[in-house]
Amino acid sequence: MKLMNCPINGPRPLQEFFYWGECRDMPNPDTCTDGEWVDYVFHRNGAPGVKKEWWYHMASGVWFIAVRDTQADEVKETYLYGAGPHHE
Repeated sequence: MKLMNCPINGPRPLQEFFYWGECRDMPNPDTCTDGEWVDYVFHRNGAPGVKKEWWYHMASGVWFIAVRDTQADEVKETYLYGAGPHHE
């Protein structure tokens, strides 16, 4: 069974989580160009590698960030949004 560490509840079965997509900085919708907004909404980097992603723990309702190596399918760390990764 694959486990993922919830920053609040500790290691839990992967089936309790929902992937929501890569965590990316959103441009300011009031000041960005149409091209910048289109790039943010529609263009994703699908290349394998280490990415910051939004995840949701369905059992407790906790949203958090997972730093995951998509090529190795390995979660490096998880943390609450705003708390920052431990290696920074």
